Amino acid sequence: MFQFVSDGLGTEPEERRWIRDLATMDGVTVTYSLAQSPRAPEAFVDALDEALAMRAEGLDVIPQVPSRPTGMLFGLQSSFHPFMAHPSYRPLWPLSLEERVATLRDPEFRATLLAEEPRTRAVAASHLATNWEGMFRLGHDCDYEPAPETSVAAVAAREGREPQSVVLDWLLEDDGRALLFSPLGSYVEGNHDAIRTMLEHPASAVGLSDGGAHCGLICDASFPTYLLTHWTRDRTRGARLPLEHVVHKQTRATADVYGLGDRGSLEVGKRADVNVIDLDALRLHVPEMIFDLPAGGRRLIQPVDGYRTTVQSGEVTFVDGAATGARPGRVIRGRR
Repeated sequence: MFQFVSDGLGTEPEERRWIRDLATMDGVTVTYSLAQSPRAPEAFVDALDEALAMRAEGLDVIPQVPSRPTGMLFGLQSSFHPFMAHPSYRPLWPLSLEERVATLRDPEFRATLLAEEPRTRAVAASHLATNWEGMFRLGHDCDYEPAPETSVAAVAAREGREPQSVVLDWLLEDDGRALLFSPLGSYVEGNHDAIRTMLEHPASAVGLSDGGAHCGLICDASFPTYLLTHWTRDRTRGARLPLEHVVHKQTRATADVYGLGDRGSLEVGKRADVNVIDLDALRLHVPEMIFDLPAGGRRLIQPVDGYRTTVQSGEVTFVDGAATGARPGRVIRGRR
């Protein structure tokens, strides 16, 4: 197994040549992250088709695609938000959330803050802090497919306000615990249609559920749950996906990527790994920040309801989200 990581999201011609070269090595499976890039919005389709063609040649090339755009969650408790680099905000960093909220609500301080520009030499950070067209209120319903007319830029234009003022109001909601969603790749058209194409493509595997890196800014460990809720039940801004297809993508298809032939389907002789899910009750809650890492480090978590029973190797490990104490798992060392 060789995991190929690239900033070009697996769509650049040179990167695809590297992928082919790696895949021709004996016994090597190449899996890489694929997303829709604003620089070349249709390139991901070519990459998927090319991976399928390589599979027909006997090469193991499997692009990993997301169930929703990888996105950052901006908030007053996050490790980044649009006012982080403003000079007047810097002294607020060490204060408690309650103290920062009180200061940000002060009319005089607010006027000073909104009149400033972020001061940073990091071009990427400056862009992220002012990308008003690509910044949305996440809300209590966790809207990861927000319409373009709900962006900061669109709301500011309708209300005749400055975008910074809209952002500040949104950040102060829920006593400063509100989050703004800023999608990165795979949201060029302002909807999930490109992601649907990726999920339907026979060459793709579902992955990229980032649950550890950038944990003060990204909370994508809920990708598998979102794949079930949004794509089979809740989506309103486009076509959904069949439940059978989604389950296959998350079970047998994923096991096949890593050569785990002893699991992924309910068959005699395979491992008894089963999730019993109440699809009607399956629900993602709003992400929340907790501070339980060493030295009070932060991390985003996203509670979920609806997982009734989890069975691993025939032993019940979770019931209604609570661990039973059973730990029958073991380290996997290669294909099985």
